[in-house]
Amino acid sequence: VRPGEMIVIDKNGLRSEQLVAGIQKLDIFEYVYFARPESVMMGQRVYSVRKRLGEALAKISNFEADIVVPVPDSAVPAAEGYAEQRKIPLRHAIIKNRYIHRTFIMPSEYLRDRSADMKYNVVSEAVSGLRVVLVDDSIVRLNTAPRIVKRLFDAGAKEVHLMISSSPILFPDFYGIDLPAQKDLGAAHMTIEEMREKIGATTLTFLPYDLMVGSVGVPKENLYTGCFNGEYPIDIGERRNEFSYDVKNLS
Repeated sequence: VRPGEMIVIDKNGLRSEQLVAGIQKLDIFEYVYFARPESVMMGQRVYSVRKRLGEALAKISNFEADIVVPVPDSAVPAAEGYAEQRKIPLRHAIIKNRYIHRTFIMPSEYLRDRSADMKYNVVSEAVSGLRVVLVDDSIVRLNTAPRIVKRLFDAGAKEVHLMISSSPILFPDFYGIDLPAQKDLGAAHMTIEEMREKIGATTLTFLPYDLMVGSVGVPKENLYTGCFNGEYPIDIGERRNEFSYDVKNLS
């Protein structure tokens, strides 16, 4: 279904009506996190986009490491791209509880924290004594990342370099992506160094905005990037009062 198009199915069959001139704006967060990796959107395989995001991360990192570990499942292609680009072995050392789903959209802090504690476990033999590159797709509330990093250190990791295959999430979304209010977005109120300290990682790196957009393979004007830069394709009216552009990590 094209933007601005309505599909009508009635006793006469199926027909298309273009109600308004549509503007194509696909949410880039679909490529980063939400969409299934085998999906093809605007001609781009999501798996391939995520792998390119990881390759872009590899090109801006200069520390030494022994293994690359993805946070399952959506960060796996990015970790593969990173590992291949830097020629570092990939190990699936984090095991995900298949019965715990997206924690950042749960309705209370208690539920988010409880679920985050149960969501991931670490295979200690895979990380003990090693310098680990931990690849994840995004940071929203700062609930999960500190727990994963702590578990890696508890399992014997010497260093944990957290690499995020998207730029900092700074603004709420008003078109269906269930992001929290701006006050609950860690990157909107903390510097990268403050976030690193709270997470407990050896280093913390986000993919710069321009590299993230450039890795998608879709013209920039066809992407909606509001949660990263606060640019919304239509007037959001009174919702504008719900956030500020005075944030820490705006590119």
